[in-house]
Amino acid sequence: MPNTDRISKPTSRRMSLYLRVLQSQLDMQTNSISSKQLGAQTGVKDAQVRKDLACFGSLGRPGVGYRTHDLHQALLCLLGMDQTWKTVLVGAGNIGRALLAYPRFRNEGFDFVAAFDQEKKTVGKRIAGLVIQPMSELKKSVKQNKVQLGLIAVPPDAAVQVAQCLVDAGIRGILNFAPKRLDLPSGIAVVNVDFTDALEQLAFEIRLSNNDIKVMK
Repeated sequence: MPNTDRISKPTSRRMSLYLRVLQSQLDMQTNSISSKQLGAQTGVKDAQVRKDLACFGSLGRPGVGYRTHDLHQALLCLLGMDQTWKTVLVGAGNIGRALLAYPRFRNEGFDFVAAFDQEKKTVGKRIAGLVIQPMSELKKSVKQNKVQLGLIAVPPDAAVQVAQCLVDAGIRGILNFAPKRLDLPSGIAVVNVDFTDALEQLAFEIRLSNNDIKVMK
């Protein structure tokens, strides 16, 4: 097993891309896949693919490629997807409800065990099999269920306070859907998902492709 301390964040993101491709190949009962095929389906140069996957040693064979099942299992282990991650959600608005109802989270090993909201009109409602609880129950629920991950889907002005509540409850990793920077203690992993930022970048790319703007070199 490779030393994850030596794997950079850009490399880990590419590993996630490889994992998605490998899963689709397994669904099609493909026994092997080459670095060129992985690169073509992920937009990564095949030389970079080989470099990324070199940490797995003998899984790749010249002229044959990688054994799909073996490489898939190795990546699952590397990315921590060979286990179930107990997860809670804070914020049961439109985004929160969509996240709870998204079946792929559970299929990928993320088990939502509780959901919370500070709005009284929302507390007590059942969404995707979970009864929305008040924030006062957060710490107790995290401890009882041994939760490690928390998703934040609240307005930006509440994100910092919610993140601190999650940290205080013992959460080790946060997926933040609020457009707000979170400054948290070292040792707490944070991944930000900003839909507005993504749309702005998409609009920029379209304008760039249409030659509406020039990029400074």
